[in-house]
Amino acid sequence: MDRILSVLFMILTLIRKELLAIFKDPANRIVLFAPAFVQTLLFGYAASFDLTNVPYAVLDQSRSAASSELLAHLDGTGVFRRTATLTTPDQIAGVIDGGSALMAISIPADFADRLAQGRSAPVQLILDGRNSTTAGSASGYVASVATAFNARHGGGGGVTLVRRAWYNPNLQSRWQIVPAMVATLSMLQTLLLAALSVAREREQGTFDQLLVTPLTPLQILIGKSIPSIMVGMLQSTIVLMISLFWFHIPMSGSVALLYLGLVTFTGASVGIGMSLSALALNMQQAMLYTFLLIMPLTLLSGLITPIRNMPQVLQIATYVNPLRFGVDLVRRVYLEGAGLGDIYPDFLPMFAVAAVTLPLAGWLFRHRLA
Repeated sequence: MDRILSVLFMILTLIRKELLAIFKDPANRIVLFAPAFVQTLLFGYAASFDLTNVPYAVLDQSRSAASSELLAHLDGTGVFRRTATLTTPDQIAGVIDGGSALMAISIPADFADRLAQGRSAPVQLILDGRNSTTAGSASGYVASVATAFNARHGGGGGVTLVRRAWYNPNLQSRWQIVPAMVATLSMLQTLLLAALSVAREREQGTFDQLLVTPLTPLQILIGKSIPSIMVGMLQSTIVLMISLFWFHIPMSGSVALLYLGLVTFTGASVGIGMSLSALALNMQQAMLYTFLLIMPLTLLSGLITPIRNMPQVLQIATYVNPLRFGVDLVRRVYLEGAGLGDIYPDFLPMFAVAAVTLPLAGWLFRHRLA
């Protein structure tokens, strides 16, 4: 009995010691409670699968009362927002490629005549399959609108939808998720690795010795950044190989352009990680800071939840998130076959993040740790 009580006492003492170690540091208390608050808000607002805003384009070649009625049914749902009224079929590619419309509805010239004759009246629905979840939900909404339209007219052949999804013909969610993992997993790895780089040496007491060597802070920064970038590129290559040869997701774009984008994206990620590492006093803080950032960066990347469905303030916040542009770049090059002229806007924010965070890390090396 005494032995059991002794063991219980030691366990309670260890628990007390660990609790004191965690809560004694004010910085640790903030890091423990602030993420729970922030991430709860992010989950409540950003991680929504509700379809509330679907931009679409219309090519109405019928220009009849029947086609206007069908489109009125669509606009009346409060879900669909018309962003473009097209005049030729050639314009469809532009609005889908540019992302200004999730889908395009093409109504043929004989739409009203076929309905009047009691025949089937096909309406073509072209979807952006890069986000298969949203595309599938939007398709279901349009189908329900067509059903309501048919019930209102009754007796005739009614409207039938002819669907065609670009860049993901079968609307497989795997095609949406796996290519995006090329950037996402790379960031998780490089962010943590870079964050622990300086913090580890700081904790071991060797970084101060490194600072008194002839190496400048910029040289130290480069020497510590390149290994992290190499590891991140290796991580991306592994995921890319799995996408191509295990899941058999065909790649439509340029491998060289994809890797150019990944190098830029990884550099921005390493800049964030190195800044965190320079701020952290030890490895524990570096890991906590990293885990604090990982979830918001992932939620605000458009990986699963479309950015256009987020509140406006969160949409603005995504512009400082390199993962948003890394995911978009990989998806467009991999699935769409986009060229440099199509995706250069994704490079600019990633360059900006790297241009701010890498010099910031170098400055912190000199002033905070020296």
